[in-house]
Amino acid sequence: MGVAHNKNYFEWFELGRTEFCRCRGLPYRDIETLGYYLVVAEATCRYLKPLRYDDEFVIRVALAEAAPRKIVFHYELAAVPGGALVAAGRTVHVPVNTHAEVCTLPEDILAKIKDERA
Repeated sequence: MGVAHNKNYFEWFELGRTEFCRCRGLPYRDIETLGYYLVVAEATCRYLKPLRYDDEFVIRVALAEAAPRKIVFHYELAAVPGGALVAAGRTVHVPVNTHAEVCTLPEDILAKIKDERA
């Protein structure tokens, strides 16, 4: 078909989310080292235009909500050049501990995720 497979959009969202956290001084590896995992509890994507193989695009990530037991990210994929919106998505994350039990994120982790100065 010559278009990117739909599963790739979720991988691109993950890459964007990982970089989002890194830019706030909180690499995901550090979250895991502290004994927390941000499990994806819900993921949606609205496909607006197809991306063809070798198309360039940018990923925009915004923090929609950050609470001790829930973090929500919004995503946009935009074509380059031109900036036409290609896809929009959302993921909801629940923190769990090393025993896979839902837990509360410490305030210092939340503060870094919320830091808009990054």
